[in-house]
Amino acid sequence: MDIIHLLPDTVANQIAAGEVIQRPASVIKELVENAIDAGATLVQVLVTDAGKSCIQVVDNGKGMSATDARLAFERHSTSKISKADDLFTLHTMGFRGEALASIAAVAQVELRTRMEGDEVGTCIVIEGNKVKEERPVSTPVGANFSVRNLFFNVPARRRFLKSNMTEMASILSEFQRMALAHPSVAFKLFKDGVQILDLPEANFHRRIVALFGKRLESSLLPIEVDTPLGRISGFVGTPDSARKKGAQQYFIVNRRYMRHAYFAKAVQAAYERLVPEGTQVPFFIQFDVDPATIDVNIHPTKTEIKFEDEPTFWQILLAAVRESLGRHNAVPSIDFDTEGRPDIPLFNQSGTIPEPPRINVNPNYNPFEKSSAPRTSRGDAASSHWDKLYDDLLRNGDVSKPQPTDDVAPLLNAEPDAVPATAATYIQLQGRYIVAAVRSGLMVVDQNRAHIRVLYDAYMQQMQSHRVACQGLLFPQTLTVEPALHAVFQQIEPQLRAIGFDVAQGKHVGEIILRGVPSGTEGIDPESLLLTMLDDARQQTGDAHETMNHILSLSLARQAAIPVGQVLSADEMENLMRQLFALSTPNYTPDGRQVIAIIPDESIERHFR
Repeated sequence: MDIIHLLPDTVANQIAAGEVIQRPASVIKELVENAIDAGATLVQVLVTDAGKSCIQVVDNGKGMSATDARLAFERHSTSKISKADDLFTLHTMGFRGEALASIAAVAQVELRTRMEGDEVGTCIVIEGNKVKEERPVSTPVGANFSVRNLFFNVPARRRFLKSNMTEMASILSEFQRMALAHPSVAFKLFKDGVQILDLPEANFHRRIVALFGKRLESSLLPIEVDTPLGRISGFVGTPDSARKKGAQQYFIVNRRYMRHAYFAKAVQAAYERLVPEGTQVPFFIQFDVDPATIDVNIHPTKTEIKFEDEPTFWQILLAAVRESLGRHNAVPSIDFDTEGRPDIPLFNQSGTIPEPPRINVNPNYNPFEKSSAPRTSRGDAASSHWDKLYDDLLRNGDVSKPQPTDDVAPLLNAEPDAVPATAATYIQLQGRYIVAAVRSGLMVVDQNRAHIRVLYDAYMQQMQSHRVACQGLLFPQTLTVEPALHAVFQQIEPQLRAIGFDVAQGKHVGEIILRGVPSGTEGIDPESLLLTMLDDARQQTGDAHETMNHILSLSLARQAAIPVGQVLSADEMENLMRQLFALSTPNYTPDGRQVIAIIPDESIERHFR
């Protein structure tokens, strides 16, 4: 009995949609790319409910005929290529012919389109790959796609969609990539009926500034190099623009956004010893190469591109970035400040050498000989009556058995193995660990993680009790952030206020006014503090209020905690340990990293056998 059979088109399309259409941002990417291939000079994107309810993409391209509009939703139907050799001479964004069929398989789609010269256009309605309606309609030249109820017939996929904030941030990120790769095309983005982005036609530099703010403009250094393999151009950031996370990093190959970790390392290598380890530098780099030397047909999302000679491009990219840093004096130089310098005597014209200073030594001085000089210092006067210092203690009781103070009491009530055998006996190791003897061995505490644990609980309690501790800034700061981060800010503004930030939205899109920061964050750059928290919040995956409180509290605790390498006094170590052991869960950080380690006596004794 034969068991192999062909899958129905509807099933095959849904399988393909699982790779091509992963979330609302994927729909926007495919439709905008088609609009660009159609020669559009203006693309408008409208989203409702973060794209879950409706996505509309309107362009002024050349449009489609009635026959093409119907055929466009069939699998592997495309106008971009006609034979296999065309894959090696691609000049268009799309070429697979799977996007529209995949979208129509998992959503309710309506297309209105008209070609120039036609009196009327065509309206076609498709639901789950089944054509429901087709009729002539009056519509402008171009195409107007409306995609409603994404994954309506695949409920499992719809349940796995993230929160509206996360999906909207993904849409903004995808929109930014396409707008950056095509600065000659005007873009508009609307969210729930409100325009949040309006990008007119511009050059590459103006498009970067329009997307990521004017603050970045002063940190951009141009790079440009022409080689037989291709042309590399764009901009890289100065060393002082490096950030720990969230730096804008974009590679664009033949007007197509690309992820390439290998080339990113080349850019980072150019900043070796110029930026702190673990930081990222922004860059916006374009590659113009022969399409025959690259392969974009690796993944359906077309964000992975294989180069024919990657090691050579790696060296060219590294040299180009280094040249730009040197040409624009971005490499710090030694600056000899002459203001306030000491007056060093020089040889005079007669050639005589200045006489060296003389040192008078008393060879008969004996430091152990009792001096007859009177003692007039306060310390000496107090030391002569030292016995009176204990009069009060002797009157109140036995001094040989001191009682535990209130500060040490929480430690004594903690778990037996987590309490030092002699209270307040701590040693700092390598500026990172706090070591103390306990009944079962040796306790080692990571001071950074311990402080994170303490601060996290304090911030969570503050947010739940609505007791705001805010430190106002002397001069309020206005931040201009990218649209994706601004969308995150709009969602979590109440939580930021609850944790101690004094923030407000500016007059323009992407502007945030920062007037105060949480108390205890002194010494941290306020702008960097807020941006890092926005980056952390963007990665959250739930709508729950408690989830967001956890993310913000943990992010703030990480930045305000005692850094690795900071030397602590005995009082500071004792205070930190007292606060740590007063918590209900001192052994681990909120994200599950170990705080306390106990080295048993047996392990120590084993080294001395």
